[in-house]
Amino acid sequence: MKRYIKHAIIFSLSIATIALLSSCSERDNTIVLRGASQFDEDHSFNQTLRKFEELVHLYYGEPVRFEIYRNSELGLEKDYFAYMNQGLSVDFAIVSPSHMSTFSKAAPLMDMPFLFRDKDHWDKVLDGDALEPIADEVYEKADVKIIGYAGGGTRHLIVNKPVRNMAELKGLDIRVMGAPIQTRIFQAISAAPTVIAYNEIYNAIQTGVIEAAENEATGIEQMKFYEVGPEIALTQHAITVRPLCFSGKTLRRLPENLQAAILKAGKEAGAHGREVESKLDSELLAQMEADGKLRTHVFTERDTLLALADPVKQAFAAEVGASDVINRVDSVK
Repeated sequence: MKRYIKHAIIFSLSIATIALLSSCSERDNTIVLRGASQFDEDHSFNQTLRKFEELVHLYYGEPVRFEIYRNSELGLEKDYFAYMNQGLSVDFAIVSPSHMSTFSKAAPLMDMPFLFRDKDHWDKVLDGDALEPIADEVYEKADVKIIGYAGGGTRHLIVNKPVRNMAELKGLDIRVMGAPIQTRIFQAISAAPTVIAYNEIYNAIQTGVIEAAENEATGIEQMKFYEVGPEIALTQHAITVRPLCFSGKTLRRLPENLQAAILKAGKEAGAHGREVESKLDSELLAQMEADGKLRTHVFTERDTLLALADPVKQAFAAEVGASDVINRVDSVK
């Protein structure tokens, strides 16, 4: 309880400090834009936010001050989205689509397994307008504008034995995230999914409760999953999409030329972030394999995975009123 109170006090002081800075900035007429991140300066998200800052300065050409609060100083991504919705404390941040689901049931579709055929398809979709209906709904209902798309971590299976084809995948006991779409898709591809808390994965594989989990390279390294699941099946079942968001209430208060600079910079900063994260992700996985921590195995029947997952994707999209989005994504060549 004491620790909780301490954290609450620190968090309140941070918000109070921001409010004080805001009042000071209003007095000297300096426009201040505030970003937030759960991670440290070296993380790809922060590199994306810094690129956004650099590009806004380039395209706006007039004084504007950026303040980026890192290391969860202002809470977590779900908090950032709430602040942007309210037009308070946080003006821009990178947020997982799952945190938008309160306002848009279709938003989690952006992060759905097997949505993308491959990395090239993923990049083309995010560079185009296929996801625009979801972005429009988020802006309309949450008053948060998606101005770019970062992300780029490729998720694979972390297994305690080699899994290279459908025969070896069948019945695999695998941990999945709590979203129902995750369970439905992994059942469709013949695995046996179980929802287990993220911090229990290591022990669950170690004790034989499950045989596998799924994650990207950073998660594999940070949680040392390679110690209990050293056989990595390269299913490429998901490539992360992390929208760069901006508060609608803040955006509309800004000069029109700054609004234009923000929208242009957001799209380009998102593309920069995807390039950075994709590169870091592939390099990290290769480095762990070179260090003897894990072994990668090409999944030889990935086309079968895509075909099995497709009916589930279509059904989920229909449930959330986003069949047109799936069709737009699939039509990108």
